[in-house]
Amino acid sequence: MVRTLGLTQLTMIGIGAIIGAGIFSLAAAVARDTAGPAVLISFLVAGAASLCAAFAYAEFAGMVPKAGSSYTYTAAVLGEIVGWIVGWDLLLEYTAIVAVVAIGMSGYLGFLLDAVGLHLPTWALGAPGTGTGHKIDLLAVVICLGVAWLLTRGTRTSARVETVLTVVKIAIVLVVIVVGFTKLNTENLTPFAPFGLGGAFTGAATVFFAVFGYDALSTAAEESVEARNKLPKAMMLSLAISMVLYVLACIVLTGIQHYSELDPDSGISSAFASVGLNGLANVIALGAVIGIVTVTFSFMMGASRLWYALSRDGLMPTWFGAIHPKRKVPHRATWLIGIVSAVLAGLLPIHAVAELTNIGVLLAFVVVSAAVLILRYRKPHLKRGFRCPGMPFVPILGMVFSVWLMSFLRWETWARLGAWLAVGLLIYAVYGYRRTRKVMPGDSVDLDALDAMSDSDEPEDEPDAAAVPAR
Repeated sequence: MVRTLGLTQLTMIGIGAIIGAGIFSLAAAVARDTAGPAVLISFLVAGAASLCAAFAYAEFAGMVPKAGSSYTYTAAVLGEIVGWIVGWDLLLEYTAIVAVVAIGMSGYLGFLLDAVGLHLPTWALGAPGTGTGHKIDLLAVVICLGVAWLLTRGTRTSARVETVLTVVKIAIVLVVIVVGFTKLNTENLTPFAPFGLGGAFTGAATVFFAVFGYDALSTAAEESVEARNKLPKAMMLSLAISMVLYVLACIVLTGIQHYSELDPDSGISSAFASVGLNGLANVIALGAVIGIVTVTFSFMMGASRLWYALSRDGLMPTWFGAIHPKRKVPHRATWLIGIVSAVLAGLLPIHAVAELTNIGVLLAFVVVSAAVLILRYRKPHLKRGFRCPGMPFVPILGMVFSVWLMSFLRWETWARLGAWLAVGLLIYAVYGYRRTRKVMPGDSVDLDALDAMSDSDEPEDEPDAAAVPAR
């Protein structure tokens, strides 16, 4: 793959991954059914847990400039089988995230189509069980496949589109905040926690997937310029900017419409329409569609790069990780993820997919936080572009936060994760273990070899291609 992504593009990819369905759809659903106006606390708790893990990811990103994210990090420290479990786990979670945000975008796209007098047939309006006559969420399916097509055009082209769309999204979120504060009705904020603090904490476990886009960002390490230095900065910047916008948007959402009346499909647009701002509601719906496209882009990109890393290391067939000879992207993995996410988005309700996403990512956060703690004491000499502060307390707090949030998820979600991991262990035993011995004898990542890389993340002793005589 080709290194083309600088700090600005990386930060935009991070913001693109973080801000999306969390603001435009999931916040309204959680506020109405789980937390009330205390959805603000849900985001703050999720953000605090995410920050602890973000420090761990940033340290690894400044040390291991390789595609694969959590898989690569944990394989380097805790061994290949732990890395595989995390990688297999995240392969499902990233794909599920794409499905979640596509479902969220579908609600806003439907809002826009209704505004201009276009109405989809009932069977195409949602997954089975989400409404009378619903058979499939057709718009969500189209979104997943469309983003897969965009990603196969090449990293430079798709990253430029991502940057433009993210700027537009941020502008619309700022308009929502500024105009929304002029329409606040403080009576809507009482009772602040109608479901109790337990509801707010349960909401935190549900919205958690909305505050960890930097995880997908780290999978772009091999397409980043000076990844050791710029990836950690992009992670911190994207999370900080996104959390400020989340907090303000939650106040606006529950302040202009009572939580019990919020629409879980097109929350902010419907809230603005309820106070007579129908024109702005349509603009917000358009912004939501644009904004959620950037989330699907970031996580589908992350999933395809993770699959590429697993295939390159021999843990999965190399066919999946093949790089397109012209566009230099893992095109087969991208299309497969697009198809699977389209099936999930078309046939499952948003809450079921969101919880499946969260438990997997929280599990990865526990492992990565443990790994960065172990490595700090095992190999303190390694070159680090960023150092996690507050050792050992911050990584430990990240682990505690993550396990605590996992405890709020339903047993069905735990069962689905267990079944998926069991399948992963079977694949490793039958295929991955023997195959990776041939491809990469020993560990999946040699940290000492990576330490010898230059600041440009290229091997120091790499020969100059122009100086090598032709054979």
